[in-house]
Amino acid sequence: MRFLRNIGYVLYRIWFYVLVALPIVVLFPILIVSILKDSWYPFFFRLARFWSKLILFGMGFYPKVKRDVKFEKGKSYMFVANHTSMTDIMLMLYVVSRNPFVFVGKAELAKIPLFGFFYKRTCILVDRSDAKSRLNVFTEAQKRLQRGLSVCIFPEGGVPDDETMLLNQFKDGAFRLAIEHKIPIAPMTFHDNKKRFSYTFFSGGPGKMRVRVHDIIPTGILELEDKRMLRDQTRELILEELQNPSIHG
Repeated sequence: MRFLRNIGYVLYRIWFYVLVALPIVVLFPILIVSILKDSWYPFFFRLARFWSKLILFGMGFYPKVKRDVKFEKGKSYMFVANHTSMTDIMLMLYVVSRNPFVFVGKAELAKIPLFGFFYKRTCILVDRSDAKSRLNVFTEAQKRLQRGLSVCIFPEGGVPDDETMLLNQFKDGAFRLAIEHKIPIAPMTFHDNKKRFSYTFFSGGPGKMRVRVHDIIPTGILELEDKRMLRDQTRELILEELQNPSIHG
């Protein structure tokens, strides 16, 4: 019985990568055109949201979103959430519809075939072991914000190796950027992504993905020395929701 269940997990993982790759192959010419000009990024973003929905629903994941706030169309935000799964990318794209954003993510993901080709051309890549790369994030983020885009950072800096950890410590980068550019923090809590599709290979399965979209945290009156306070405030908000879910089911 365990052998058959493990075969099911293998097929489920393979299906995930098929869903990731197939739309990119089919839409490749359109995707290429959509990244030719910076001003066309919102169109690419809409395609990315379509891609994310195909993956989520194709895997049998059903987002259940509780919103404390609606984002203002055309306004820039710093989107942050806890990070436990590859599906965090798709779920963030699903939740945010009217505010095109760019991810700040690990440079290693650019090595993934097909996905990596567009990832490195549309996202802000960071090698956290390289001080120059970390500094470059701020320059690249400024360019995107000046074009009216938003930014998404998972402030844990990666998925914790210990999957029993509820929420890792947050790094300062997202909060420094938000204060420097006077954009509000838009925190979210992802409840079920680890359960649905963690980095443990023989695990996961279809079901609900609960999301709490918290009230935004303004940064207009904050100074750079307040970044740790802002970081800790945001982390506590997400941690409290993880410990005491406001969405059931």
